[in-house]
Amino acid sequence: MAAAPLIEFRNVSRIYGAGEAEIAALNGVNFAIEAGEFVSIMGPSGSGKSTAMNILGWLDRPTHGQFFFQGVDTTELSNPKLTLLRRHLLAFVFQRYNLLPRSSAIENVELPLLYRGINRTERRERAENALSQVGLGDRLHQRTQELSGGQQQRVAIARALITEPAVLLADEPTGNLDTRSSNDIMELVTSLNEDIGITVVMVTHDENVARYAGRRMQFLDGRVDGDNAINADEWQENDHVS
Repeated sequence: MAAAPLIEFRNVSRIYGAGEAEIAALNGVNFAIEAGEFVSIMGPSGSGKSTAMNILGWLDRPTHGQFFFQGVDTTELSNPKLTLLRRHLLAFVFQRYNLLPRSSAIENVELPLLYRGINRTERRERAENALSQVGLGDRLHQRTQELSGGQQQRVAIARALITEPAVLLADEPTGNLDTRSSNDIMELVTSLNEDIGITVVMVTHDENVARYAGRRMQFLDGRVDGDNAINADEWQENDHVS
């Protein structure tokens, strides 16, 4: 028997409101994501991509349908169980870095381990390693408010990495960055996917950011309107890659 996909939506719908005010943010969505994939999710405002991401992160629940993770139906699990799954299996990177501005880079990165009750020595060692991994080994004790936008996003990624997640969920991770910083961050995310094997699911509106993924899903009106592998050679031939 073939192994179950890492992530699977089966006929997932998410309905808000009731009666004439009812809105179907998702309407019978089906897809599967294998471990180790890098998937970008695109679509216009109101297409359902952010709702799908919230369900993937166990921040919201389907109104109908099922969300399987590693073959387990998580749809009816209790909120405390979903919190544990989210804490141990997922990491999040957002457009807003959500850092403590007056704390140092290393203090921000080690915070998830503090919540897990990890002792200070191990927290510091793992935080140093994570910051070195994202190229900030020389900025450990600098306050995050003193860092550039690209450096702050690297701190946020290091904070996500320190929990050793199975899946990285990225929501417009380069939305506040200039082109050069955006490319640097996406090269970093790609290396995490290719070298470490972290599964990446990323919402973006930017074609140049989406090209880093190996697969693109297009959402429209609460449905998956397209689902295709991205051919890197094609992008290069069409001068999309700088």
